[in-house]
Amino acid sequence: MAINTITLAEKMTDELDRAVVQKSVTGFFCDNAVRAKFVGANTVLIPNVELSGLGNYDRDDGFAQGSINVSNTAYDLTMDRGRSFMLDAQDCDESGIPGLAGQVMGEFVRTKVIPELDAYVLSELGYYAEQNSQTVNTSQQLSALKTFTEACNKVYNETGYDEELVAFVNGSTWADLQESPEILHFITVNDFKQGGIDLKVKTVNGVPILPVPDGRMKTIFEFYDGRTTGSPDQTVGGFYAPLVSKNIGMLVLPRRAAALVKKTEKIRIFDPDKNQQADAWKFDYRIYYGLIIKESLKRAIYAYVY
Repeated sequence: MAINTITLAEKMTDELDRAVVQKSVTGFFCDNAVRAKFVGANTVLIPNVELSGLGNYDRDDGFAQGSINVSNTAYDLTMDRGRSFMLDAQDCDESGIPGLAGQVMGEFVRTKVIPELDAYVLSELGYYAEQNSQTVNTSQQLSALKTFTEACNKVYNETGYDEELVAFVNGSTWADLQESPEILHFITVNDFKQGGIDLKVKTVNGVPILPVPDGRMKTIFEFYDGRTTGSPDQTVGGFYAPLVSKNIGMLVLPRRAAALVKKTEKIRIFDPDKNQQADAWKFDYRIYYGLIIKESLKRAIYAYVY
């Protein structure tokens, strides 16, 4: 492979990785993964620290002895995804490859990778909350703002009121929130840090509200393998929500409650002379990742599902 092709692949990998973190609505969870340590091919260790509580001080015997327990919890990454594309050599000359490759792969990340990443993360969080009865009142009598307030209060009761929260809402809930006359008294626009950049987001009582397309806010998704023919035809790739899946109207949790760990996000580029399958440029994209819900904050994840 020519050195300029290697440079192009490395540059595109960096740019696509940045796009995944900055453009996906759940990308900020990558910011929580700095302490992750890999052991083996697919296992990551997250340290947990448990401390004894306060005891009485005795003026003769001094301090009550406490204990520090440091342990590592092992998590397996479950999502190993990829695609390969080929572009016939006659469709463009070598001088046009950098721009065309960037356009094609950038569109692939924007329209296919980011929606799937968001869908996976949000379904994992929503399903966990539902299965553990960490849900808010679903009465139709409650406005979206009251449902939001109830969810935040439940989270704060678990974590304390100094915890930084974040709320995801689907399109229907987002519309209800914006139509609520009460919300005008509480809503502001603030900075939200994600992937090294500051985004402008609407907040209610200091909690960022992140609207998400309805198609990514489900409790269960199935992910096509991209290979199997038949019914359904999995060769199209991507994901879908089965009939048993429920809608997630709202998801409220501490910002640091989960970590999105990526072991690999890589693109490889082969020029037509190196591609043994066809006289074509070949682009391989792979992303290997998983979501880790932190043990100490599992009880602070609340959802409204229907």
